[in-house]
Amino acid sequence: MPDHIFWQFWWLIFPLGWFAFAAWRSWLGYRANREALDLMKTYVASGREPPPELLNKLSRRLRSDDDYDDERPRYRRRRERSWYQVVLFGLLASGFTVAAATDMFGAGEAFVIVAFVLGALCAATLVQVVLDQKGPTI
Repeated sequence: MPDHIFWQFWWLIFPLGWFAFAAWRSWLGYRANREALDLMKTYVASGREPPPELLNKLSRRLRSDDDYDDERPRYRRRRERSWYQVVLFGLLASGFTVAAATDMFGAGEAFVIVAFVLGALCAATLVQVVLDQKGPTI
């Protein structure tokens, strides 16, 4: 019985792995912030001025989106990541379309649904990239 359940729901390993990875990254970020705050407390308790790098690290999350000059590299990375997503979703949609057309594994209808969802994600990401080409308004 448990063997049958595993073969039926094997694909759940991937979302559970992503959740575990996200939790791990969140915990590492929390620890880094806590250590930075502890270091800041040490500087304040000794009466010394903390280094600017430490202040920048702590204030990074508090910056507003109006600081376009400070956010420019992150904006570029977001645009490049979006192009990457357009290509990724397009290739995945193409692969699932081929799988649906050949009725691979006898699950053609399921592959059609997945192909439509990935095609929609590809189109939505493409529209986002094309509309963001001007850059943010100041």
